[in-house]
Amino acid sequence: MALIVFMLQNTRSAEVSFLWMHEGLPLALGLLIAGVGTALLTMAVGAARITQLRHQR
Repeated sequence: MALIVFMLQNTRSAEVSFLWMHEGLPLALGLLIAGVGTALLTMAVGAARITQLRHQR
């Protein structure tokens, strides 16, 4: 519910630049994409570390 309220209140467009990509999109969408990307990266690094530790046994 809080995420829905946050997204509805932050609809103003923001310029986002990443490497060669330059795009204008709603602020809430940009933050959501950044949060999901960070979570996925963290899970990938964690899974790699767990696999590494299991192979050491």
